[in-house]
Amino acid sequence: MEASSPAGLSATDPQLQHFIEVETQKQRFQQLVHQMTELCWEKCMDKPGPKLDSRAETCFVNCVERFIDTSQFILNRLEQTQKSKSAFSESLSD
Repeated sequence: MEASSPAGLSATDPQLQHFIEVETQKQRFQQLVHQMTELCWEKCMDKPGPKLDSRAETCFVNCVERFIDTSQFILNRLEQTQKSKSAFSESLSD
């Protein structure tokens, strides 16, 4: 028996699953942007003013680039770890 939602849609409905995946990705991206903004603001903004000075601007650019590079590195590393675990599990089942 399939689980169904209140609207009568099957829990295995491909369109619903795709929608949920897309919305989850959007939420993760928004969380990342929020984290990056908070981190870089704390690191680079000494005293808010009407204009961003060149030191703060350079700091923000470097901070964002480091944050993106670090996030990408972590994601790649997790993906490699997951692949190696999958390959190891498959080799055990053979």
